[in-house]
Amino acid sequence: MKLPLLKKKTVTEASLSFTFTRRAMVVGGLQGAIGALLVGRMGWISVAENEKYNLLSESNRVNLTLIPPRRGWIIDRNGRPLANNRTDFRVDLIPERATDAENTIRSLAHLLALSDDEVDRIKEELDKSAGFRPVQVAEKLTYDQFAAVSVRLPDLPGVAPSQGFSRNYPAGATVGHLLGYVGAASAKDYEERKDPLLITPGFKVGKDGLERSFDKELTGKPGAKRVEVTARGKIVRELTTRPDTPGNAIKLTIDAGLQEYAGRRLATQSGSVVVIDCHNGDVLAMASMPSFDPNSFSDGISHLEWDMLSKDDHVPLRNKTLQGLYPPGSTVKPMVALALLEAGVSPMETVNCAGAIRVGNTLFHCHKRRGHGGLNMRGAIAQSCDIYFYQMAQRIGMDRIASMARRVGMGQKFALPFPSQSFGTVPDPAWKLKKYNQKWQVYDTVNATIGQGYMLINPLQMAVMAARLATGRQLMPNFIFGAQRPTPASVGVNEEHLVTIRDAMSAVVNGGGTGGAARIPLPGVMMAGKTGTAQVRRITMAERGGGVRSNASLPFKLRDHALFQGFAPFDNPRYAIACIIEHGGHVNRIEDAPMIAADTMTFLFDQAKAIEKLETIEKDWGGPPAERLARQMAAYRLAKAIEKGEAPLPEAANAMNASAGNGATATAAPPPAPAAEADDAPPPADSAP
Repeated sequence: MKLPLLKKKTVTEASLSFTFTRRAMVVGGLQGAIGALLVGRMGWISVAENEKYNLLSESNRVNLTLIPPRRGWIIDRNGRPLANNRTDFRVDLIPERATDAENTIRSLAHLLALSDDEVDRIKEELDKSAGFRPVQVAEKLTYDQFAAVSVRLPDLPGVAPSQGFSRNYPAGATVGHLLGYVGAASAKDYEERKDPLLITPGFKVGKDGLERSFDKELTGKPGAKRVEVTARGKIVRELTTRPDTPGNAIKLTIDAGLQEYAGRRLATQSGSVVVIDCHNGDVLAMASMPSFDPNSFSDGISHLEWDMLSKDDHVPLRNKTLQGLYPPGSTVKPMVALALLEAGVSPMETVNCAGAIRVGNTLFHCHKRRGHGGLNMRGAIAQSCDIYFYQMAQRIGMDRIASMARRVGMGQKFALPFPSQSFGTVPDPAWKLKKYNQKWQVYDTVNATIGQGYMLINPLQMAVMAARLATGRQLMPNFIFGAQRPTPASVGVNEEHLVTIRDAMSAVVNGGGTGGAARIPLPGVMMAGKTGTAQVRRITMAERGGGVRSNASLPFKLRDHALFQGFAPFDNPRYAIACIIEHGGHVNRIEDAPMIAADTMTFLFDQAKAIEKLETIEKDWGGPPAERLARQMAAYRLAKAIEKGEAPLPEAANAMNASAGNGATATAAPPPAPAAEADDAPPPADSAP
């Protein structure tokens, strides 16, 4: 089969011209499309994204710096500042901008005369800090120091000097546990909130106490400062500044004068004082001492000061008012007596106290070895007779006592603006079965009826108990001034029974009872109350045989706790108070719970007289807390320097070491004695045969 012959294509000038034109159109179309895309993109960048690139361009020329907002004040019920702000100069170091941190720190140490401790702190924080978190170098600088750093900024990369505000606590250590303190935000805080304010030099957040609880309200809105800079970051000129907006003020129910007085009046003891307004439950004072100076924490506490505080056997880092739990001792006897009255026991019925009573195979003693003889309810409360309550409590049982304890506030959880609280224990048969899988025994009731055994309370709960016994109403503690609260319900007891209890508590203080030291030295103002002693160790038969050791002869941690709760005036209760002296042991009458409570109450009725007495007796224990803390720090620093061989051994080195290195660690009170007995004087007897 023959294939058809292909015709030769004739190429003409016209065909060539047509082919060229078609290719040119395709190429031109592609070029036009690309050009249109470029024009569109340029239009998008110049119009739609104009603001974005203007900002990027501006950021190359202008540096925008946040100005930390001034923190809201915390004021007392009368408007007096408990926490405010002071103007100061500061210098921070931002790790991610520091090209030669070692050399920069060395230069700063020379310019600012930093101590070796401060240099070590800066280096340690720099190692631990995330790159975005500024490390504080120094605060409270003079203007000359601030200027010396500012003019050398080109040679100090990463250094950020600023003029701002720092937190100030005028009352110092007396408000440490109440207010807490502020500090730089942690890397964890920033990861959670992603707020650039958290990494702004000089900005701090609440770390503890009310500062932490009300951090959101106290934090204001930051300001901003625009400055023109060179390519190397050197400031050319300041452009505009938008001021910050301060945080909101928090007004507390606390009376600043009373708070400071209570803290000072606790003297050298480890303890707490709480004062409550019987009209509405407002907390007027909540002092826990010894304490820390929140100014030190807010400024950046040194390792040496932290070491001193953490090793002090008086535990200044623990808020004893809310976190300390103690056996209430005989302070519960008015509550137990109220339960007896509600159960039908006549207040005139007498019990003969011979000094001891046998319950099962255990001999329970009264604090008075020879006994009190025949006593009715009023006499038993006034003289704090254990035998009366041992016998009566067995008649009505623990369930009724526990119910009354809860009604007056023991073991109750209060809605308070504090991040950490301990709530105590009101034991009963159901509680013991659930916790220990054991049945309740008669000796458990006997122990609990004098505030020992499993029963635990914190100082705030004790003050609430005093307020409810004084008023017959279920007052709730409150810290926010003017807060709207419902009318407190009745405790649910007969008013005549409350009158009986109040009269007996008055006899404790004013009628020859165990609390004579709590008598208020003002005409027409009588305090009603109840003393207590909480035993923290078991007294063995061998010790009783040879004579019970006095608290003065015991190590600090083995001494009994000393307690007092009461209210005044007795006939028209206005204020309720609780005082617990940890391991006080009733060794020093002036620094004992009853007299501390009396002087604190005196301040509410006659400030001048109370302050005059305090200034007189305060000299005997070394002055106000700030002076004592400064001397303690100086002694501790010297002792550490001697220990390291950095200071010569003084002639009185042994005495210095004893005062500076006071006590090993002790972070909590020893557990309550499992057997029985403790009262307002060191108990002479308590044993099992």
